[in-house]
Amino acid sequence: MAEVAGLVLAAGAGRRFGGPKALAVLDGEPFVVRASRVLADAGCAPVRVVLGASAAEVRTLLPDPEAAVVAEDWESGMGASLRAGLRALTGTDAEAAVVHLVDLPGVGAEVVRRVVAGADESTVARATYQGVPGHPVVLGRRWWPEIVAGASGDKGARDWLKGRQDLRLVECGDLGTGHDVDRREDLPG
Repeated sequence: MAEVAGLVLAAGAGRRFGGPKALAVLDGEPFVVRASRVLADAGCAPVRVVLGASAAEVRTLLPDPEAAVVAEDWESGMGASLRAGLRALTGTDAEAAVVHLVDLPGVGAEVVRRVVAGADESTVARATYQGVPGHPVVLGRRWWPEIVAGASGDKGARDWLKGRQDLRLVECGDLGTGHDVDRREDLPG
């Protein structure tokens, strides 16, 4: 099996949420710790966490502070986080990266394992929930330079993924919701 790295995008300020979602806690576990654990439990290695807002505070929560990658230009949007994360992974042996968002508590390791199955350096795969595209997304190493060159604003790789004939959509609605948490009232009960 190919080595697949995990990449948690956790740099945002969470303005609608009232603070960085990486620091949010659900069932006694900070979102950033949960998202990192989900990737590790799915077999991703290494796992890197892209930080921005409150980076120093979030870093202290990580089981391995060395996993932190700071996106200095995080305020420009998710594209900055994706660029910083993929650049940090270029020094690894990973053939693909699983891009996971910190604010998806309804996505577990089973979802990641399903989307990653059979991944290699050319893979482009995305989880769907009842047919609606979501995260995580698997990006083969072959595509990283192209994605880094085009990632900007809050779209991350959305435009790059749009219309790709090689995009494998993987239904995961039976394993999770894929719903993100934008506001405190979105937290699972």
